[in-house]
Amino acid sequence: MPPEEPLKPPRTSDSGASTEPFGDPGEFSAPSRTLAEWFGLHLRGMAMGIAELIPGVSGGTIAFITGIYVELLLTLRGIGPELLRLLLAGRVRELWKRANLGFLAVLGIGMLTSVLLLSSLLGWLLEHREVQLWAFFFGLIVASVLFIARVVRPWSLPRIAAGLAGVGVGVILATIQPLPAPDHWISTLLAAAVAICAWILPGISGSFLLLLLGKYHQLIEAINGFDVAFLSLFALGCVLGILAFARFLTWLIRVRYRGTLAFLCGLMVGSLSKLWPWQETVSSYLDSSGELLPLVTRPVLPSTWEVITGASASVMGAAFWGGVAIALVLLLDVLSRRKGSLGSEPGPD
Repeated sequence: MPPEEPLKPPRTSDSGASTEPFGDPGEFSAPSRTLAEWFGLHLRGMAMGIAELIPGVSGGTIAFITGIYVELLLTLRGIGPELLRLLLAGRVRELWKRANLGFLAVLGIGMLTSVLLLSSLLGWLLEHREVQLWAFFFGLIVASVLFIARVVRPWSLPRIAAGLAGVGVGVILATIQPLPAPDHWISTLLAAAVAICAWILPGISGSFLLLLLGKYHQLIEAINGFDVAFLSLFALGCVLGILAFARFLTWLIRVRYRGTLAFLCGLMVGSLSKLWPWQETVSSYLDSSGELLPLVTRPVLPSTWEVITGASASVMGAAFWGGVAIALVLLLDVLSRRKGSLGSEPGPD
């Protein structure tokens, strides 16, 4: 079957910002931004940081539904040997512009802001408003699935097949049993490379992948104990994984634009079971502080959850916050249509 026709260069507004979410990667150039747009990028980074704090929610999903997914992907893909040569030559200003480092810096600062300011709040919400919080994220994923599904149209048989394949992969990842954690340095490098891909892949949580690969507990212990050797090796794996995967995913978007989106759409549908607000714990693990935390869970009905936990299922509260999340994504979509900032209109095949 011949590849889909590559996308045309992205349409741009007067400010230079892209008004089409999936332009041809080969034609990408960093858009200019106003101060307000930089602040908006910081808020998007904060939202991604919040997502990465909670196992089961992907920062890539947040990037997608807030309209910066492709710029993030293409910026990461553009990091290569040429940038190192610019650095060694002392051409810092050219390096900063060509690598779109301002975008990465503001996004990273936003994520760090969430970690520093909101981790305690999220901890409190997980302890005291767990059902409502998971319902909110469940609603975000449902809305993002609808968002992507509209971009994929028309749903031809190959795209339906790609979507079903994504559903299958998502279900497997949501139900797979965790692996034992080998201590070999290669396993750490590979685990980091695989888990970091979730940062740019909608539908999969990096912390959840680390749990599956048996490295989550080791990473937490290394952070708390400041194990420089482990953290350096883990960081190297992250760099190698994200740079390689960004190039691969960009290539897929170029040659199989809507097919790739259909697979990602299915992946998020398959992972929804992990975000269902009412979960029964099948197995647990001890974190670095000795606290027993859920490792493998399965979705149950609210009435069953009430019997298991003895707590109120808060169905109305869950429905409310799930609806708020869906409305938030729909509002972003409406604003994008008016301002051309997110570009939700699908481009050509």
